[in-house]
Amino acid sequence: MGRARTDLGELVAIPSVADPRQYPPEECLRAANWVVDRFAEAGFTGLGLHETSDGSRAVFGVRPAADPDAPTVLLYAHYDVQPPLDEAAWHTPPFELTESGGRWYGRGAADCKGNIVMHLTALRALGDDIGVNLKLIVEGSEEQGTGGLEDFVVRNPELLRADAILVCDTGNAAVGVPAATVTLRGLANVVVSVEALAGELHSGMFGGPAPDALAALVHILATLRDADGNTTVTGLDNGQTWSGAPYPAEQFRSDAGLVEGASLLGDGTVSDMVWARPAVTVLGIDCPPVVGSAAAIQSHARARLNLRVPPGTDAVKAQDALVAHLQAAAPWGVRVTVEREALGQPFEARSGGPAYRALAAAMREAYGREMAYLGQGGSIPLCNVFAETYPEAEIVLMGVEEPLALIHAPNESVDPGEIARLAHAEALFLSGYRK
Repeated sequence: MGRARTDLGELVAIPSVADPRQYPPEECLRAANWVVDRFAEAGFTGLGLHETSDGSRAVFGVRPAADPDAPTVLLYAHYDVQPPLDEAAWHTPPFELTESGGRWYGRGAADCKGNIVMHLTALRALGDDIGVNLKLIVEGSEEQGTGGLEDFVVRNPELLRADAILVCDTGNAAVGVPAATVTLRGLANVVVSVEALAGELHSGMFGGPAPDALAALVHILATLRDADGNTTVTGLDNGQTWSGAPYPAEQFRSDAGLVEGASLLGDGTVSDMVWARPAVTVLGIDCPPVVGSAAAIQSHARARLNLRVPPGTDAVKAQDALVAHLQAAAPWGVRVTVEREALGQPFEARSGGPAYRALAAAMREAYGREMAYLGQGGSIPLCNVFAETYPEAEIVLMGVEEPLALIHAPNESVDPGEIARLAHAEALFLSGYRK
């Protein structure tokens, strides 16, 4: 773990944000080369940088087993990170790994550089005692969502083919509570625009009979949830239930940072609402700001919406339903147009095979408790590409992230104990997995 701390410190110090508008592309290249160097030390060969369709570079390498008939395991992570956002909100420098309160703080400490270091720690623990063929893929644009690696998989199917794929970009239910993520919600984004007038009008001279585009938009958005907070898109089932491990309500309140007196939404359990049911979020609204606003009726307004789509629901049909709902909800004859944006299908892993059984045993030994099966409200489109390209492979989602990690937010951190325990579990899995 001393080496793990050094490695993570070096990697976090590289501001590998894959957005050239914010950080030089050379920083991502520096992170990619760091990954190449460290995995070469861990016995990987054929390591190289493969340019993908979005211009990012993916690190690929192999470590063959002595037995050519041994199963193949693909290890995944990504070296790019989210920007630090409001640096003034950080209690420690975002690109300097800093220990505080038993945790290691820094951008990417958990998502996902902590998982890269976890892989290295597991491999160092095993030394030469690995009974499986290993492949490695570490991408450089996951946080941008530009699909470089997804396209690379489709174009190079044999290169990454494996019996088990460890997608290490999720995490546990809580520190010390091992978990595999077996479902991901998909997404369907749209922008809804409302036009009511040829131009803005004086609210004193025309207010009353003249339709207000902003008020019409508010009315439309209000139809997307009922009084209990359930998402109510016409044609979408919002009554599904979650059958895996529960998400205790009080833990969710703490994880989400609800203000005192705020209620949890929906008539289902927290697990139902966040993992099994659709959820719509208003991401942004274009309208006049309070400061500088005039006494005028707005002629137009628009909002960007994100619909999370649960497993069992087709994302295309969900987006169709959302578009139809928004258009039907328009009041007062105002003109409504809906622009379709990002679309991603939900994912559900097959969790009954030998890889899952071996991982469950490894987690039990490393953590001293049974592995939970969780959902995740977010989306990882790469998992669907893996599932479509390698239908026989077992896809396992796990990682060092957990609610206290605050990924994508200021003050991201990782519990070093999670790196140690998960590296122990991965080492046990790699030495015990058989098809």
